Amino acid sequence: MKSGPSRIHLVDLHPDHPGFSDAAYRARRDAIASIALAHRFGEPVADAPYTEDEHGIWQLIAERLGPLHGVHACREVVHMGETFPLEVERIPQLAAVNRRLDAVTGFHMEPVAGLVVPRDFLEALADGVFLSTQYIRHHSRPWYTPEPDVVHELVGHGASLAHPGIADLSRVFGAAAMSASDEEIERLIRVYWFTLEFGLAAEGDQVKVYGAGLLSSVGEIQSCVTDARLHEWDLDRIAVMPYDPTDMQPDLFVAPSFDAMLQDVNRWVGDGAWRDR
Repeated sequence: MKSGPSRIHLVDLHPDHPGFSDAAYRARRDAIASIALAHRFGEPVADAPYTEDEHGIWQLIAERLGPLHGVHACREVVHMGETFPLEVERIPQLAAVNRRLDAVTGFHMEPVAGLVVPRDFLEALADGVFLSTQYIRHHSRPWYTPEPDVVHELVGHGASLAHPGIADLSRVFGAAAMSASDEEIERLIRVYWFTLEFGLAAEGDQVKVYGAGLLSSVGEIQSCVTDARLHEWDLDRIAVMPYDPTDMQPDLFVAPSFDAMLQDVNRWVGDGAWRDR
């Protein structure tokens, strides 16, 4: 553990983090992180004691994202939102989401205190486990977070993992990671990043959003429409494309369609195109 501004914290925040100097926020982060640290794998996830202010942040973001999804999300994403709806007024608890998710695709979400390394994240997917944070972003920046929070996990990934194609592809990524070298993990996580995290797909003559990092961020959706550089679909190029997880994404790749993305990435990962030759 590292020292924060005035005390020892369970969660170490970068000085540039919007909540770094907010003692109340840091205390909340520590309280919610303690749930993950006390959790035993496979047991029901304890409910996070969210405050009314935190529920308010969730509601604000959910109400803003809904209309954006209607305009910018792939039709498959819109359908997932209809078949696997999330509560708008209150932050859903992981245990409740898990009961629904397990019944649909067999996936469930296990709590973690913060960002995990790519190998651990990917390998968990092989067993139908998504490693999820529970805290919510700082109130001063509701439209964007430099790290995964409960909005990102549930709006971005929770509903997406109810889609059989995304759930199956997630398991394929996980199975590949189990036998990957460190260099191969880097290629796998880049393809995961530019597809299931920050993927776009053509839909007729329009470009639509399906990646979790885009779906869960008002700022990222707006940025990808107005500012991002959009690149042609090329998984080999994606596998060597660098990215910064702590900032808006300046480069994104557009799949020919959502279904083509699933087919191509399944083939690329399943056939071992990511392996050292």
